[in-house]
Amino acid sequence: MVAVVLGAVMMQLDATMTNIAYNTLLREFHSSLLTVQWVGTGYLLAMTVVMALSGWALERYGGRTMWTACIVVFLAGSVLCGVAWSAQSLIVFRVVQGLGGGMILPLGMAVLAQAAGPSRLGPVMSAMGVPAALAPVLGPVLGGVIVSDLGWRWIFFVNVPVCLIAIVVAWRVMPTATTARRGRLDVIGVLLLSPACAVVVYGLTEAGRFATFADRHAFVPLVVGVFLLVGFAVHALRSRVEPILDLRLLRIRSFAASSLVLFMGSIALFGATGLLPLYFQQARGHSVLQTGLLLIPQGVGMGGSLFLAGRFTERVGPRLLVLTGLSLASVGSLVFTRLGPDTSEVLLGMALAVTGAGVGAVMAPAMAAAIGDVPRAAIPRASAANRVIMQLGASFGSAAILIVLQRRLNRLPDLQRPDPAALADAYAATFWWILGFAATAIVVALAMPGRKRDGINSVGIVDAPPRR
Repeated sequence: MVAVVLGAVMMQLDATMTNIAYNTLLREFHSSLLTVQWVGTGYLLAMTVVMALSGWALERYGGRTMWTACIVVFLAGSVLCGVAWSAQSLIVFRVVQGLGGGMILPLGMAVLAQAAGPSRLGPVMSAMGVPAALAPVLGPVLGGVIVSDLGWRWIFFVNVPVCLIAIVVAWRVMPTATTARRGRLDVIGVLLLSPACAVVVYGLTEAGRFATFADRHAFVPLVVGVFLLVGFAVHALRSRVEPILDLRLLRIRSFAASSLVLFMGSIALFGATGLLPLYFQQARGHSVLQTGLLLIPQGVGMGGSLFLAGRFTERVGPRLLVLTGLSLASVGSLVFTRLGPDTSEVLLGMALAVTGAGVGAVMAPAMAAAIGDVPRAAIPRASAANRVIMQLGASFGSAAILIVLQRRLNRLPDLQRPDPAALADAYAATFWWILGFAATAIVVALAMPGRKRDGINSVGIVDAPPRR
């Protein structure tokens, strides 16, 4: 858990700190926003391309080898980003970083799930939630301090010691192999699924940038991506070679329901992540550092709920915790639908803490439930499928919410010097959509399993006790 969390914290902090440096990069490279935004987009697309390969790679080469290789590639990409001499070179090196970072989370989840066994999945998934809790709290603050005092290059150089520690720890404690399977790579599946996910994520990113799904920059990639996804689904259900993502896992009720909850929950939970920082900066006039400090209650609430969710998942079952978490997130979103230019920051902090608690109570139990009933040999591919589903949900949520917000902003009479009350009202109206997505996720969560019988999963396979 220590080794995996080290790598995950490093990767997610890097992403949030890089976002803080965009304005500095514009000045440093005398570039346009259209070019600099590819620093983030290229990284995201590279991650998405390799994410689906993590299950097969873990089965083929073992946990320690693949984890170390991914950290080494991420380390090399970080060093290269730190010495970048132009916006274009930085984009290329961020792609290298993304190729290493894309497998870190699904590999870590699969290694931990196989080592822990079904009886300890709750605490394990809670541990994997630590990076998600720390990144939005520490990322903006650390990024602001580093960019202001050391320069933007140190956002990438700071990864070096963390990577080296993660490699040493992993080499000492991780198993050399998690399974004896040596299946063939599903080449056709890779050629269909990886480009499909990358093209869909790109289309969603462009939809958010152009504030519509109808623009050709978004519509064409989305159509191509959906076509490739359908082609992969047909191939996966008919292939004699084990597919890179086994869609037959959807026959397991807990996996199908929990995956859908993760998709819908990601739309609501991650779609809201980008709204509040913009509200604090645009409608309230706060700096980046002040915004990061104001978001601390969200991380505190998330950290507390992750700790409690890990302890209670096996006692009360994932369904009750997920329903509770989504309800808490809905309460927080309801407060945000009343945003104004002078809304009490104490009230907003309390709502952020409640929302953060909801996020922590949803993600860890849902991830544990999704792979808890999956046969142990299929956990690597199930874990990869979960990460792809969550990534697509988060990308769709971010794009949809930005489109709604931009359309609201376009109605303002003076977009260059907007009235603070009208600006806050646009953000408040957008949160009604987030509330709607959360309510939909609650309905889906009713199909999740409650408490399961000890040792027997939903497909009738008796799980062996974990090795001591």
